[in-house]
Amino acid sequence: MMQTPTRTPGYLVSAMRVFDLSIGEMLWSRRTIFMGLVVGAPVLISVLLRALDTFGAPVFQMNGMRMAGPSIFGLMIWVFYLRFIVPVLGVFYGTSLIADEIEDKTITYLFTRPVPRGAVLVGKFLAYLACTIFVVLPSVVIVYLCIVPLRGSLGGSFLDLVKDLVLLAIGLAAYGAVFACIGARFKRPLLVGLIFIFGWEQVALAFPGYLKKFTVAYYLQALVPHAMPNDNVLSLIQGIFHENPSAPQALFWLAVILLGFLWIAAVSVERKEYVLEQ
Repeated sequence: MMQTPTRTPGYLVSAMRVFDLSIGEMLWSRRTIFMGLVVGAPVLISVLLRALDTFGAPVFQMNGMRMAGPSIFGLMIWVFYLRFIVPVLGVFYGTSLIADEIEDKTITYLFTRPVPRGAVLVGKFLAYLACTIFVVLPSVVIVYLCIVPLRGSLGGSFLDLVKDLVLLAIGLAAYGAVFACIGARFKRPLLVGLIFIFGWEQVALAFPGYLKKFTVAYYLQALVPHAMPNDNVLSLIQGIFHENPSAPQALFWLAVILLGFLWIAAVSVERKEYVLEQ
C-alpha cells in the first residue's frame, strides 16, 4: 500500500497556524503580567489625577494656570507610551519570539513540523502584534476618557486620539520587527535590544546630522500630534535638534523598517542552524 505524501501548507497558511498556536501561549505567559503592569501604570495615574482634580487639588498647575486635559494627555502619550511602553514591549516580546523556543529547547519540535521555518517567526510576530495591540490601545482609550475632559473636549480631541492609536500600533509593529530580527540573529538579544532603545536611540536623537535616521523613534515622533515635552536635559537637547521628516516620508520609512527587518528575521531563521545547549 502506497503512502500519500504529506503536503506542506503554503507560507501564509503556515504562519496563521503558528499564530493560532502562539497567541494563546503569549496571553497566558508571565510576560502578560509584566505587560499588564506596564500599561496599567498610566491608567492608574490618570484615574488618580481625575480624582485629585475632582476634589480641587492643583493638578498640573504651571505659572498659576492649570493645564488642560488634552495637553496632559499629550504629555502622557509622549512620556509613558512613546518613550517607554512601546519600545519596551517591543524589545521584551520581539527578542523572545525565537529566543524563548531556544531556551525552552522546543524549537526542534517547531522545525520538525511541515511548515517553512520563516513562517514560524512570521506567525509568532503576528501573535505578538495582536497581543500587544489589544492590551496597549484600550489602556490609551481609558487614559483619554479620564484625562481629556479636564478642561477639554472629548469631541475636539477625538482626531488626535485616532492618530495616537494608529501611531502606537505602527510603533509596536516597527519595534517588534526590529527586535524579532535581533532575536533571530544575536545570542543575547535582550541585552542588545535594551542597548538599542536606551542607548543608541537616545544618543542618536540628541545629535544633529543623519544618525537619527537610523532610529525608529525619529520617524514615529514625526507622526505625534502633540508637542514634544522638555521634561529632562536629554529631551531638551533632542528638542533643540528636533527635525521631523514629513508624514508620508515617516510612514514610508516605517514600512521599510517593518517589512525589511521582518524579512531579514524570517530569512535568518530559515538559514540558521540553532545549537541547543545541554
